[in-house]
Amino acid sequence: MSDAEENPLEETEEYGEIEMEEGGEEEEEEEEEEEEEEEEKYPNDEGLENMQQELKEDNTLAWRGSQEEGEAEREGAEGKEEGEEFGKEEAAGAHEETTVKPQEITKSMISLERLTPTDSQSILSGTLPKTYSGRESKHSLQSELLETFELPSMASQLEFLDLDLTTSAEQQLSSPEKQPSGELAERTDQRPQDELGQERRHLEPERGDLEPEKREGRKETRVLYVNEKKEKEFQPKARIPKGSLVSTATEDILFQKDDGANVYPLAMTWSFGWNSSLPVYYIQDENQRVLLYASANTAVIYNVFKNNQHHLQGHPNVISCLCISEDRRWVATADKGPECLIIIWDCFTGIPVHTIFDSCPEGGGIRAMAITHDAKYLATISDAEIQKVCIWRWTLAVETPACTLNLPKEYGFQSYLTFNPTNNKELVSNSKTQAIYYMWYEEGDILVHSAPLLTEKTFNKLVGKFSQSVFHLNLTQILSATMEGKLVVWDIYRPPPSASTSLGFPHITPCKLVHLQKEGITVLTTVDSYVVTGDIRGNIKFYDHTLSIVNWYSHFKLSSIRSLSFSKTPATPPTENTNYPPDYTLKGDLFIVRNFIIGTSDASVYHLTADGTKLEKLFVEPKDAICAISCHPYQPLIAIGSFCGMIKVWDYEQKKYLFSRIFEKGLGVQSLTYNPEGALLGAGFTEGTVYILDAMSLESETPEPFKYSRTSVTHVSFSHDSQYMATADVSFTVAVYVVRVKNGRRVWEYLARLRSHRKSIRSVLFGVHLDSNEPRLLSLGRDRLLIEYNLLKSYKDHLEVLDIQRTDQGSYPTCMVWYPPLTKELFLLICNSGYKVKLFNSTTKMCRKTLLGPVYGSPIEQIQILPVKTPLELQKRYMVFINRDKVGLQILPVDGNPHKTSALICHPSGAAGMDVSYDGRYTFTAGGQDRSVVQWEINLRHLLMSSGSLLLKKGAPTVVILSSPQIQRAAPAQSQFLA
Repeated sequence: MSDAEENPLEETEEYGEIEMEEGGEEEEEEEEEEEEEEEEKYPNDEGLENMQQELKEDNTLAWRGSQEEGEAEREGAEGKEEGEEFGKEEAAGAHEETTVKPQEITKSMISLERLTPTDSQSILSGTLPKTYSGRESKHSLQSELLETFELPSMASQLEFLDLDLTTSAEQQLSSPEKQPSGELAERTDQRPQDELGQERRHLEPERGDLEPEKREGRKETRVLYVNEKKEKEFQPKARIPKGSLVSTATEDILFQKDDGANVYPLAMTWSFGWNSSLPVYYIQDENQRVLLYASANTAVIYNVFKNNQHHLQGHPNVISCLCISEDRRWVATADKGPECLIIIWDCFTGIPVHTIFDSCPEGGGIRAMAITHDAKYLATISDAEIQKVCIWRWTLAVETPACTLNLPKEYGFQSYLTFNPTNNKELVSNSKTQAIYYMWYEEGDILVHSAPLLTEKTFNKLVGKFSQSVFHLNLTQILSATMEGKLVVWDIYRPPPSASTSLGFPHITPCKLVHLQKEGITVLTTVDSYVVTGDIRGNIKFYDHTLSIVNWYSHFKLSSIRSLSFSKTPATPPTENTNYPPDYTLKGDLFIVRNFIIGTSDASVYHLTADGTKLEKLFVEPKDAICAISCHPYQPLIAIGSFCGMIKVWDYEQKKYLFSRIFEKGLGVQSLTYNPEGALLGAGFTEGTVYILDAMSLESETPEPFKYSRTSVTHVSFSHDSQYMATADVSFTVAVYVVRVKNGRRVWEYLARLRSHRKSIRSVLFGVHLDSNEPRLLSLGRDRLLIEYNLLKSYKDHLEVLDIQRTDQGSYPTCMVWYPPLTKELFLLICNSGYKVKLFNSTTKMCRKTLLGPVYGSPIEQIQILPVKTPLELQKRYMVFINRDKVGLQILPVDGNPHKTSALICHPSGAAGMDVSYDGRYTFTAGGQDRSVVQWEINLRHLLMSSGSLLLKKGAPTVVILSSPQIQRAAPAQSQFLA
């Protein structure tokens, strides 16, 4: 900013134009500099918008003027002389108004090249570095602004140095084609001031040595050259900028990116679990083994060797379908629900390249989707009652489909869709009872279809329900697999292209029914010269084009096959070092096939290497709903429990699976909690059983589990000294267990239980008596009752009640937690269904304050206070909460300020549980039916910045994060902040 201090200019805005006023005396200039520094710190958004609008208008006028003068020069000598006279007049006027010296302009260009990030922000905020002295015309300032905002190339900078010798009209004509901002950074970094001056002296000889005729001829040549460039620039064609990350990316760049610079209060760092009802795709297989799968509303790109994840975030609902192009570059994802989206991603960079917003105006979302092998077209089938088939030209960035087709209800619910791999205009879909063939006539954007009815009378045999359909290897037939182990073969009739419509439209007819196997076929696909099937018994079989068996894998004992995805890399040719198995034909040739990924119904993913027939288990995740999670009190461990009876323990810092236990069938894990010492893990199950497990081995601490409830145990809690454990179940009952010492051993025993509530219990909480350090036990129910129990006076089969208080009149409570000691008075914080938070005195149970809580579409369901690391942080506390589908943070103390909260969607189908790491760095959310757990990194600095609570250093760049309750959904490009 040294140049700005030497040459201060005052900017004023009047009637939508920018005027430059000459500074007077030195004292006035110093005052103006101080005012301008204040303006740089607090830029005016309205002034910036007006300035940008003027720049766009002036740029358009300059381009039009260049086009008109270019045409005038080509007309004749008379027009040429008039243009020269006009240019001389303009040159005289410009020379009178402009007093810029070449050395000063060179300094301004070098200062532009060496701008710091703070200076760049000052430019974007409407305050430019002041590098000109004296008085300048309005056009000179606007030319500088245009050059600054549009980021010219180095050639344009060299021409810009001729301002003192060329007219203003020639300046407009000589402005070259603008370059992307990325190129400016590259060029300016490589062009120091000395090189710039040498090149200028080398390229431009002394103007006095040139004859007037040569000089005029060179001006005309430059004008014509620039006009040709501008004509090419303004051609209406779509092109990717040269500096685009998508156009220059390679397939190994994704996991080289640094995702650590998060600017959100909550940032997803890991996703546990995956949606096993959707396919898993094989993206890379050479140096890296990379997979793609869906987890709740996020698509996950997982690098197996590096143990890294990249998350494709942007969907407001749970992802319902996804597909990938043949080259594994482009991924399309779609969701099902209100305001559904279709997003096409670049797998190399993880960037969303196109988003379709209004794909289903009637609501419902997308049920099935397919992409052509060349990735030019995308086909979708809606999830509405009247299903709609749409074909999208997504590469043209259009928001409307090229053609649509409404399907009758009698066709059944179409759930699978695929393109012909060699013809982008042919598709096939199927429901459980109907297969449909489509032909797209692109000339008229017409989609015709053929759906012949198939019954048991067609072949006089039981056909079964359809699962998937593909185009046969011979490309003249379609194959449809059934759950009876059979294939229906359809013949395709295609009339000649030159034939009239009298010969009919393309259609299919059932040809034959092939009984391939006894097991129902769940997956049907093709690879190279094979037709591949996967069945409900975990068998994978390969057939040739005549549907004769070639090879199969049945000894792996897998569960039902859900997806098969083959590597894009062809199989390695056999050599002396390879170990391909022989096929099962009479010839006994080697069975050579690509490596592939197997996804099964029990949420397991395997990798099979064909060379040597090596099966590798990549991961096994819970196959049912996940409602129970608990973080270890002093180690980076998290326990995850599922309705399928599985408890898994992860190291969430290393992202490493440690150990697990699967309980017998019928035992679904409903709740989990570590005791304060971290040695025990209490588990409540769906049928009422309670286990106390060793935290490091998951072995039972008691000879037999406790079975004192007949309904699901929803809450488990330990006292601060680990002497008591309390549970709550669906039948409104609170049960207490206590530790006894017998024969020198600590033994857990059942104490008592009481049906103390009339409606569901929302929280069970232990506390501490301040005078005796004895544990306190409280429960909160939807019946608006807060009940405290007397543990000291309780005995076998008798749970003593100490106090009962009513918390609300109209609304019902949803959760409670001990409020941190920010004041001398100790409180219980209780949230209710009316979006209110209430502070109750911990001793008298009197309501001391009622405030507005976070408002994000639904009431708060769970809350936790972030732990502190040092005593200095005791007065800076924060709260984590979840509601129906979001997770958020709030700055304490609670005061009703909505700007002290921030939230985002975590589980669109419903969040079922939450916990916080022992050090307060992470929070975890369980998604229930979406079978996922998400790890969120907590960034308190960005939370403070979003609320305005963080005071930045003077002159530091400011980042404002929009966190109002209206922003409840992340855009596809994750643009939740304004910098």
